[in-house]
Amino acid sequence: MDKEILEHGFNFNRRHFLSKLSLGLGSVALGSLLIPDLFKGSGLDESGLTPGIPHFAPKAKRVIYLFQNGAPSQLESFDYKPKLREMNGQEIPASVRGNQRLTGMTANQASFPLAGSFIDFKQYGESRAWVSDLFPHTAKIVDDICIVKSMFTEAINHDPALTFVQTGSQQGNRPSMGAWLSYGLGSENKNLPAFTVLLSRGIGNGQGVYSKLWTNGFLDSIHQGVQFSKGDDPVLYIKDPEGMDRMARRKMLDNLSELNQLAYNEFGDPEITTKVQQYEMAYRMQTAVPEVMDVSKEPDDVIKLYGPECLVPGTFAANCLLARKLSENGVRFVQLYHQGWDQHGNLPYEITSQAKDVDQASAALVTDLKQRGLLDETLVIWGGEFGRTSYSQGKLTKDNYGRDHHPRCFSIWMAGGGVKPGIVYGDTDDFGYNVIKDPVHVHDFQATVMHQLGLDHEKLIFKHLGRRYRLTDVAGKVVKDILV
Repeated sequence: MDKEILEHGFNFNRRHFLSKLSLGLGSVALGSLLIPDLFKGSGLDESGLTPGIPHFAPKAKRVIYLFQNGAPSQLESFDYKPKLREMNGQEIPASVRGNQRLTGMTANQASFPLAGSFIDFKQYGESRAWVSDLFPHTAKIVDDICIVKSMFTEAINHDPALTFVQTGSQQGNRPSMGAWLSYGLGSENKNLPAFTVLLSRGIGNGQGVYSKLWTNGFLDSIHQGVQFSKGDDPVLYIKDPEGMDRMARRKMLDNLSELNQLAYNEFGDPEITTKVQQYEMAYRMQTAVPEVMDVSKEPDDVIKLYGPECLVPGTFAANCLLARKLSENGVRFVQLYHQGWDQHGNLPYEITSQAKDVDQASAALVTDLKQRGLLDETLVIWGGEFGRTSYSQGKLTKDNYGRDHHPRCFSIWMAGGGVKPGIVYGDTDDFGYNVIKDPVHVHDFQATVMHQLGLDHEKLIFKHLGRRYRLTDVAGKVVKDILV
C-alpha cells in the first residue's frame, strides 16, 4: 500500500482518538462549537497544544488592537525631542543617520534638514510621561498605559511592515495574530467568531488594508478574521436567503452536515469540518450579531465618554465602542484599523485631524474597560507599523513639513492584560532616530502578547506541507520588564 495513504490513515485515527480523549476531559474550547461526530478531527496539534488550554496561567483573556495604519509619527505623539527644535533646518548629522537604507521617496534628496515638531509636549501622571498636545485624552490615562518608545522593525515600506506586524512575516500567506489566538485558545462565545476586524479611515493619506492581514494562512479557515462593516448587514451572507425561514435553514444545514460527514469519513480532510463550522457559526451569528452591534442601549455617560462620533457607524469612535462590546461578549481578538497616518507632506494639518479622530475614543476604551472591571483581563494595544524620520521629506518651511518612513524606532502603547501601567519603556537618541535603550523588535512584541494570553510562542506550532511552523516565526523574546 502507498506510504502516503498509510500515513494519512494513521493520522486520521490518531486525531479521532485524541479528539475523543480531549472532548471527554472537557478541555477543548472549540468543543462548544462542534456538531457530534463530524468534528472528531479536533484534537491535539503537533506541538502538544490542546486548543482552548493555555500553556500557563494567562494574564489576559483577549486583545483589542487599535492599529494606526500608515504609521503615526512618534515625534508628534510620545517621543519628545526638544533637540529637533533647537536644530530645526540643520542637516541631520551623518553619525546619526549612518548607512540606513532610505525609501525611494527621499533617497535622492540633496538635503536632509531636521524638522522640529510643530506641536508642544507636556509631562503627565506619576510617570511624568511626555505626551504631545495632540493627545489630551490619552494624556489623562498615562498612569493606566505603558508607552514603549523603542520599537523597531526591518521593513521600510508599508505593505511588508504592516504584514510583518500582523503576521510575523513580511511576505503574505502566513496566519495573522488573531488567527494565532483563535487556533491556540479557541472562542469564548459559540455564537461569535474568535477573531473580528473593524475598519475606519481619517482624512490623511490612507494606505490600503487587505484581507491577507487577517487571514488564517495555512491554519484551518475557521481561524480567519471576520470583517464587520458599517452597513445594514455588518457581516455579509449570514442572513437566510430570500424565501427561506429559520426552520428550513436548520434542516438544510443538518442535511448538509450529513453529506459532509460522508465526505469526511472518506477523505479525512479537516477543511470539510471547517466549512461546516463556518455554516453553523453564520447560523448562530444571525441572532448574536444584531444584538452586539446595537449601541442604542448604551447609557449617556458612555456615549459622552467616547464622544458623539461613536454613534456614527464606521468611525473610529464607533468601532472602539463595538470593540468593547465584542470583547466583553467573548471575542478573543478584536482588530481595528484606522487609515490615514501616512504624512509624507502636510504633516501638521493631517496629523492634527488624525489624532482628533482617535484620541478620545482610544482613551475612552481604556477607561470604559477599567470601569467595568475588564481591563485587567483585556490587553489593549495602540500603534502603527513603523515610525517617521526626524528629517523633513521634501521642503521644510516654517509651518509645513513631512516625514518619511522610519523603521529604526517608533512608539506604541499598551494597557491592561498584565502590562505594567504608568511606565515608559525604552528610549531613543536626541534626534528620535536610533534606539539607545531597551530595544523591542516586532518579534519580541508578538512573543510578549502571546505570553500574556498564556501561550509560549515557541510552542505555538502547526505542521504544514511536512514542516512544523512556529506561528511567530523563528525569533522573539518576551519583554518581561513591562509585565506585572
